[in-house]
Amino acid sequence: MSACAVSPERPHGIRYCLTLHERSGRRLLGFDNAHGIRDRYGPGARTRIAYDHQHVGARVRFYDYKNASSLLQDFWTEVGKILRLKE
Repeated sequence: MSACAVSPERPHGIRYCLTLHERSGRRLLGFDNAHGIRDRYGPGARTRIAYDHQHVGARVRFYDYKNASSLLQDFWTEVGKILRLKE
C-alpha cells in the first residue's frame, strides 16, 4: 500500500495490491486498485467502471473498499479460505 493523490479512481488516497501466488507463480488471489474494471451484464445494462476489485482465479469482481484495516482483514480471510481448500 502507498499513499497517492485523492482522485475519482482512488477516492481513499491509497494504491494497493495484495496477492497470493502458488509456488509456480500463478496468482490465486489479488485485491488491487491498479486498473479499472467494467460491470456489464445483459443488453442495455449500465456500465460501471471501478478501480477497487479482487481477482479470484480467473474471475474479477468489484471490491467494496471501506478502509485499510478492513482491506487487510478481507484479504487474509480469503487467503485462509483458499489455503483450507488446498489442504
